[in-house]
Amino acid sequence: MIEVVGLGLNAELLCGATREAIARAEVLAGGKRQLAAFPEAGGERLVISAPVKDFIAAVSERAAKGLRVVVLADGDPLFYGIGRTLVETMGRDAVRIHPGVTTLQTAAARMGLPWHDIRAVSLHGRADHAPLFAAMTWYERVAVFTDEEHTPATIATALLERGADAYGMWVFEDLEMPSERVGLYTLQHAATERFSPLNMAVLERRRKAPLSLRLGIPDEELAHEADMITKWPVRAVGLAALSIDPESVVWDVGAGSGAVSVEAAVLASEGQVVAVERDPGRLAMLRENIRRTGAWSVRPVLGEAPEVFGPLPDPDRVFLGGGLGQGEAVLRACCQRLRPGGRITAHAVLLESLSRAQAVFADLGWPAAIQQVQVSQSETLGPGLRLKGHNPVFVISAAKP
Repeated sequence: MIEVVGLGLNAELLCGATREAIARAEVLAGGKRQLAAFPEAGGERLVISAPVKDFIAAVSERAAKGLRVVVLADGDPLFYGIGRTLVETMGRDAVRIHPGVTTLQTAAARMGLPWHDIRAVSLHGRADHAPLFAAMTWYERVAVFTDEEHTPATIATALLERGADAYGMWVFEDLEMPSERVGLYTLQHAATERFSPLNMAVLERRRKAPLSLRLGIPDEELAHEADMITKWPVRAVGLAALSIDPESVVWDVGAGSGAVSVEAAVLASEGQVVAVERDPGRLAMLRENIRRTGAWSVRPVLGEAPEVFGPLPDPDRVFLGGGLGQGEAVLRACCQRLRPGGRITAHAVLLESLSRAQAVFADLGWPAAIQQVQVSQSETLGPGLRLKGHNPVFVISAAKP
C-alpha cells in the first residue's frame, strides 16, 4: 500500500493522523521542498524527478517489497497532482489518498466565492494556452495553474493579444505563508508585474459578450464584408458534416469574417479553432466577431495557405470555405495534416471547384459525400412575403482513414 499525503498549502496545519502516517514511513518520497519540511522523518528518501515514470517504478518496487511508502504532494493529490498517476498505474486498491486543501480552495476563500463555480485549468508542460481560452469561452471565472513558462504576466499578454480585455486577473502568491500577497489586477498591469514563482491566477470576466455564442447566429449580427459570409443555414450543414467532437482541433481555412469559426467553437467546447485568413481586413472582422461572441477558443491566424500551416497544431477537423478556388495545393496540404480518423469538409459554389475536390479525394482513396444546399429566405414584397433564393452551395466531405 502506498499512502499519498496532500500537504495542503502549509504542512504545519496537517492533522495528527496524517503526521503519524509520515512519521511511520520507511520510504518518504516527494519534491525537495516537500521533503525538507519533514527533517525528523526517518527512512529512505526519494526525490521526484523527470521522467515521472521512473519515479513511479521506484516507488512501486519499494512497495512490492512490503515497505511503508509515503508520497508527499502539494495541495490535494487528486487535484492536478500525482495521486491520479499513481492510482492509474497501480490501481485503486494499492493507493490510499490523504486529501489536502487545494490552492484553488484557498484562493476562493480569499475571494469570498464558492469554488465549485470556478473552472480550473493547468498549463503545466503545455506549449500553448488552448485549455485556458476554451474555458474562458464558457466560464465566468477560470483558475490557472501556472509554471515558469506560463506566468501571470505571459498569460495576461496572451489575453490582450487575443483581444480578451474584458477580464480582471486575481493573482495569489505564497498562500498560507508569511509572504502571502493577493491582488486584483487589470490585464495591462499584470502583463508588466513580477510575481512570486509560487502563484496561481484566477481570471474573472467583467463584461459579458454582446452576442450569445450559439449555433445559427443571424448573419446580420456578425461583422462581415458586403454579402461575403457563409449564410447560417449553409453553416449548419457544413458544421454537421464535420461531426466536431468537444475536444477537437478545428481548422477553418479561408475563414473570412469567421462566421463558421465562432460557431465551430460551440461544438469544440473543450478544444480550439484555428481560423486562417490571408486578408488583413477580413481578419480584423474575424477578431471583432470573436469579441462580440466571446469565442476566445478561436485563434486568428493571418497568412497565406498552405505556407502558414507549418507551426499550427494538427487538426481533427478541417473546414475549407475559401481555399478551393486557389487550386489543389491548399486542399492537399489540409488532407496531409489531418489526423487519422479526422474529417474534412469543403464548400464550393463553382462546379470546377467541386470537381477539383472530388478528384483530390478520389486520388487519395477517400470516399466523399456531397450535398447541395439551396437556401431561400423570406423578404417583404408589397403587402406580403416572397422567398429570395441564394446561390446553391456544394458541401463535399470526406474522412481520413
